[in-house]
Amino acid sequence: MGPFLETLFGGLMSGMLYSLVALGFVLIFKASGVFNFAQGAMVLFAALAMARFAEWAPGLLGLDHKVLNNVLAFVAAMVVMIGVAWVVERLVLRKLVNQEGITLLMATLGIAYFLDGFGQTIFGSDIYKIDIGLPKEPLFLFESTFEGGILINKEDLYAAVIAAALVVVLSLFFQKTATGRALRAVADDHQAAQSIGIPLSRVWVIVWSVAGFVALVTGMIWGSKLGVQFSLSLVALKALPVVILGGLTSVPGAILGGLIIGVGEKLSEVFIGPTFGGGIEIWFGYVLVLFVLLVRPQGLFGEKIIDRV
Repeated sequence: MGPFLETLFGGLMSGMLYSLVALGFVLIFKASGVFNFAQGAMVLFAALAMARFAEWAPGLLGLDHKVLNNVLAFVAAMVVMIGVAWVVERLVLRKLVNQEGITLLMATLGIAYFLDGFGQTIFGSDIYKIDIGLPKEPLFLFESTFEGGILINKEDLYAAVIAAALVVVLSLFFQKTATGRALRAVADDHQAAQSIGIPLSRVWVIVWSVAGFVALVTGMIWGSKLGVQFSLSLVALKALPVVILGGLTSVPGAILGGLIIGVGEKLSEVFIGPTFGGGIEIWFGYVLVLFVLLVRPQGLFGEKIIDRV
């Protein structure tokens, strides 16, 4: 029972991190109706910005206080992501209002390649470290119940708590605030939203800024775990099955989808993987989503779209 619970807890914590990445996709889709292929590049770009600003802070400000440097670096990186949101709205989205979804999709793909290249130009291509003080030592629980106890990675536990708190805040933002309702209205119909006085350009800047904030927190956590390197943008690929499973328009779906896939891939890798030679963790989420799509194409919590002709 001990190994099962240990694997289960590990899967839940990984699932919360997947949910955090998936939230970036859901936010953009809810506000613009387009799947944002640039989310992985935004995670990388935000993480690079914070890592480099944290390195530059002592020299620029003459301070050598890790917490203060990290806070200043986070604020500076957030300002950069808001700037990215403004540029994206001004130069890309404003020109593509009411265009076909595939046009916006290709635009986000172009933004992804631009951010990858521009990030390397501005911040360099080395592997950088983000040290936000997350504990690295393991934690043993229930030692009196199970032999050897249950091993929990403290860093994963803290990261999961941060991710869960952010998920709750964003859920409340979408459901309880006027801005959140405006975002949903824009997603439903751009022209109708404009006709009742919702400023489309401002809404898009807000939602891309919020997605940038999510990308920054995601990059900060994954950068602390893995280091900030250009393969970090591929972490978004782990969130694709999460988004599809939960539903492209559902914040709760992103949470539950992340937990299901996080737990499923860990349990299958540990208990089934040895029989088949391992590697199940890599493809488990995608295969699960394929089966779900056969039964429920809109995902577990996605809105069913009915076209009447």
